[in-house]
Amino acid sequence: MGMTSGEIKVAVKELGMPQFTASQLVKWLYHQHVGSIDDMTNISKQNRERLKEHFMVGIMPPIDCQRSQDGTVKYLFPVRCNESVSADDGPPKYVETVFIPDGERGTLCVSCQVGCKMNCLFCQTGKQGWEGDLTAADILNQIYALPEREMLTNIVFMGQGEPMDNLDNVLRATEILTSDDGYAWSPKRITVSSVGIKGKLKRFLDESQCHVAISMHTPLHEQRLQLMPAERQMTIAEVVTLLKQYDFTHQRRCSFEYICFGGLNDSLAHGREILRLVDGLECRVNLIRFHEIPGVSLPGADILQMERLRDFLTARGVFTTIRASRGQDIFAACGLLSTAKKQQGL
Repeated sequence: MGMTSGEIKVAVKELGMPQFTASQLVKWLYHQHVGSIDDMTNISKQNRERLKEHFMVGIMPPIDCQRSQDGTVKYLFPVRCNESVSADDGPPKYVETVFIPDGERGTLCVSCQVGCKMNCLFCQTGKQGWEGDLTAADILNQIYALPEREMLTNIVFMGQGEPMDNLDNVLRATEILTSDDGYAWSPKRITVSSVGIKGKLKRFLDESQCHVAISMHTPLHEQRLQLMPAERQMTIAEVVTLLKQYDFTHQRRCSFEYICFGGLNDSLAHGREILRLVDGLECRVNLIRFHEIPGVSLPGADILQMERLRDFLTARGVFTTIRASRGQDIFAACGLLSTAKKQQGL
């Protein structure tokens, strides 16, 4: 798992197997989702034994889960991380993955790093620090080993970590997800988020057709700098200037994530600055109600003020929604479960 079809073809050739074995492997992996090489029954037993000498499927089921009253499920997955990170004998590493059912839709929020370097003030994951990049296999395993896998309609890279800070593995995972030889998903079913990383965001926009979601949270430079240290490296104005070089008038979508903090960034003055900032860019804004989490003193949002901000932006041509809060009783948006496992030393 995590190998592209081209890499599987090379591996099969190096083991002296018929080339059609590569196609068989790809189908067993990304179409049938087998748990072991022994399950690949149309490959000869001799070749299966040879494969097992060098490879394993790589599936790792979740070791814990929490279920919300609204149906949201948060899973805890063990991860290997890049070899350079996991080569020591340190404690095991974990990430959280959240499955969000909504009628006929099933959204999976996947992680791409253990912890995060961005250290946003309002984010529990950032308080863990950064412990490693997930491999493409680690990322795909969150889908592959998900009990609700067959219910998925879309995936969002909005879990733990900054996708642009682990761009090679994120691109590899999305390549396998969208390749005809992989999962064969439309890239329009995948959204990748970012705070904005200079150089990396441009590369993602050039090399991928997946949707992009930018974590804005305020249009004001000084205020965003206080909330999000990444503003120092690439300002929100620079991010928007870059986005305006790309076409989002067709199927590919550009959106801005905007957590509302009561009395801090939810005024109509902020709304006017948002309009000025995104003028000329086809985009949407998703307002997110902030719910207080342990160790964070930021104020919770007022829903009436959020509705005023939504209506203000929408009436002026920027389609804006208030995202429904899900999984509040299990802190679905936080890194609490993985932090607890780390502290327990499991």
